[in-house]
Amino acid sequence: MKADKALSLLGLATRAGKLISGDEIVLKAVRQRNCSLVIIAGDASSNTKKKFADKCRTYGIQLAEAYDREQLGKAIGKEDRVIIAITDAQFAALIASHLS
Repeated sequence: MKADKALSLLGLATRAGKLISGDEIVLKAVRQRNCSLVIIAGDASSNTKKKFADKCRTYGIQLAEAYDREQLGKAIGKEDRVIIAITDAQFAALIASHLS
């Protein structure tokens, strides 16, 4: 149930314009501290996981590994997505509470 709620919230965040996706866009948002939560797909490559884990740790951004690329893409109404970021702190806290 909690996983379904988190996926629903990702869709809501997308419609509200509070979610971004894509490697370079998310990386730029992390560097500028313009996001509060980064979610990476469990089936992402180890290089991608390491890159984002290092960047998020350096810039103090919360990182969660959840779902797979197909589930993340479907939740936000797009093709498969490996990396997404929530730009709104309240959305991020709500989604993170349903991921843990």
